[in-house]
Amino acid sequence: MSREIKTSELSRALIVVGPFVAAYFVSRETALLNLGLIAVSLLIPALRLQLAPKVVAWHYLAILVTFAALFLAAPIKPLFVVLTALAGFLAVAVTRYGEHFRTLGNWVFIPAVYLACEVREGVSAAEALRHAGMIVVSSPIALALVCGIQIYDRRRRGDAATSFGPPTAEWFLPSLATAMAVFAAAALVEILDLKQGQWVMWSAASVVVGDLSASTGKLKQRAIGAFVGVPLGFLAGIALPQSRIGYALAVLAATLTLISFSRYIVGFGLRCFFIALAASFAGGASGIAEERVANVIIGGAFGLIAVALTEIVWQRVTRKAGGPTQASP
Repeated sequence: MSREIKTSELSRALIVVGPFVAAYFVSRETALLNLGLIAVSLLIPALRLQLAPKVVAWHYLAILVTFAALFLAAPIKPLFVVLTALAGFLAVAVTRYGEHFRTLGNWVFIPAVYLACEVREGVSAAEALRHAGMIVVSSPIALALVCGIQIYDRRRRGDAATSFGPPTAEWFLPSLATAMAVFAAAALVEILDLKQGQWVMWSAASVVVGDLSASTGKLKQRAIGAFVGVPLGFLAGIALPQSRIGYALAVLAATLTLISFSRYIVGFGLRCFFIALAASFAGGASGIAEERVANVIIGGAFGLIAVALTEIVWQRVTRKAGGPTQASP
């Protein structure tokens, strides 16, 4: 268990996410729970890359700008689809300036897309705007908490220059594959008006991790996690009464799984479990198991198709040019 759980990261995640759950208990304002995702999205790259507070601040600004753009574009479906695909492209394209920028790019794309969809789900335009406003106004608290942790850690271990690693030579193909996958996923979500469509887009982008073999392996892990975690969470929710406290704690636990586990499949499986459990506590578990699993598989399939297409095109281009054919996204 000690090898599986990253206790240092978990404790820091509790520090930055816990206050928002506590504030939710007092105010019953659901927007405060969404701030936990912004907080942990800032914390993950900050810890992994040992970012200076000023870099964390730039990361925070990128999340807010992307979220605002997608939120405002959401009523215009074609524009939302294009901007979401562009966000996916840029999340990977930044590796042109350093391979570790992918971590920052991912944790701009994920919270921005997730919140842009979540805030509008099942509410009026006025309520969505109020919810988004609460997130933006309260989000500096998340920034302050993460920067506080970074200042403490840097003083303890000594200041170190932030490095994003060497530039990635083959950045365009994976960027293009991600954009294609996200575009197809977002278009499907908007055309069919899929509930919780952020899972489709998130899954489409997350599967694009390298060549077709690596991407297939990532999808298998996500599929296993969804097939196991979601039904178990649904069953646990059936056995437990609906509860606001239970809902908040399940959301907290789901957020903490983003950072707390060494193996991706364990973290993702538990995340699916707690999200399904949270839906049960909130009284919205009907069809949750099929919906979550289907969204993960559909999004992952778009990712695999995009990777396969870019590999095929690249191999044909390099053959015609007489160059090597082993490069892949």
